[in-house]
Amino acid sequence: MKRQKGLERGSNKLINAWASYDWANSVYPLVISSTIFPIYYSYLSEGVNTIGFLGYDFKNTALISFVTAMAFVVVAFNSPLLSGIADYIGNKKRFMRIFVYTGSLSCMGLYFFELETIYMGMFFYFLALIGFWASLVFYNSYLPDIALPEQQDFASARGFSMGYIGSVLLLLFNLSMVLQPNWYGITGSSEEASMKAMKFSFITVGIWWALFSQYAFYHLPKGNNSGRVTKDVIWNGFLELKKVWKQLKDYPILRKFLPAFFVYSTALQTVILIATYFGEQEILWNNSEQKTIGLIVSILLIQIVAIFGAYATAYASKSFGNISTLVVVNLIWAGLCIFAFFIQTPTEFYIAAAGVGMVMGGIQSLSRSTYSKLIPKTDDTTSFFSFYDVTEKVGIIFGMAMFGTIDQITGSMRNAILFFLILFVAGAILLNRIPNKSIKS
Repeated sequence: MKRQKGLERGSNKLINAWASYDWANSVYPLVISSTIFPIYYSYLSEGVNTIGFLGYDFKNTALISFVTAMAFVVVAFNSPLLSGIADYIGNKKRFMRIFVYTGSLSCMGLYFFELETIYMGMFFYFLALIGFWASLVFYNSYLPDIALPEQQDFASARGFSMGYIGSVLLLLFNLSMVLQPNWYGITGSSEEASMKAMKFSFITVGIWWALFSQYAFYHLPKGNNSGRVTKDVIWNGFLELKKVWKQLKDYPILRKFLPAFFVYSTALQTVILIATYFGEQEILWNNSEQKTIGLIVSILLIQIVAIFGAYATAYASKSFGNISTLVVVNLIWAGLCIFAFFIQTPTEFYIAAAGVGMVMGGIQSLSRSTYSKLIPKTDDTTSFFSFYDVTEKVGIIFGMAMFGTIDQITGSMRNAILFFLILFVAGAILLNRIPNKSIKS
């Protein structure tokens, strides 16, 4: 099936097709990373002090943190490798497809996740994470290809907003399955049926992700060249990263932005990945049913508020500039970390969730579009976005490893929040070195 002709850069239809991949893939971070899977994993390991894995005993949240960090090591290594090949053969859409199908099938494989099959379960968790994040390398690199510079802030915000809406719709369906499994013919005791429903939700994520990706695949351009992959081009991606690293000296604003992005993204992505585990362990819920509903409702609240947050940040950047807006958002995040350190009750957790939603989508969307404006105007956008993604992934490796270590040693996730607080403040300070007028709208 060939892409429809006539969709030129800047066309609304092409931008919508690109943004529709956010609709497709955002069910993974919402259902798998943030809600249903963390709840399922917590219930599965409830009453188990430690989980044996690779000859060591781990606290359950520390184990998932370390496995997540290791998956990002693979992503950080493979992204430049594969993007280099994709650049050479001019078909990044093919590689995007490979990771989409790897991720979606692995989500379905999480149906078999049990403590008795912990190695197989963690393998599928590992592959799903790799599929999602690796696909974003190619997806993000399309932004300057499909939108004009003045369109990129709002195109990026549109993608995140579509993702929030689509993922919320599927989560509501999954929530109805978990709370009312008998509606769907899921049998067993109340707890058994709910656990089965959670497992079925993993399958729905895989189907949704693969199915709704097809619209983006149909319209996104294939590439500009064609060629064969040989051993001589396998390491081309790393050579491209080295080339980008050397080019940074010619782009002083970009050179200042990337360290700031690395610092605050380390905190941001780690917070997003561990938020539900924090709510499950550190908040004083009355009973397990209130905990399940409360955790899912809080994540829904984050997603819904984030839709408005993404657009509010885009409008703020238009009025006050990208850098000033990012500085303020980082300081708001720092304030949320202070608040989160002291929260105990479900109500306080909901308030924190609303605050997180307001700034979560905005900082992600604006960071992506700001970087898109800073990179040189070239056909080779994948290499620069590969560098961006590797920067983000290395930050996640560092963040999750630090979080897991603090959690394992102290036995409390709450102590790690102070680590995030320092990173957000440092991110704001580093951003403040960049002249606001250096980013053109």
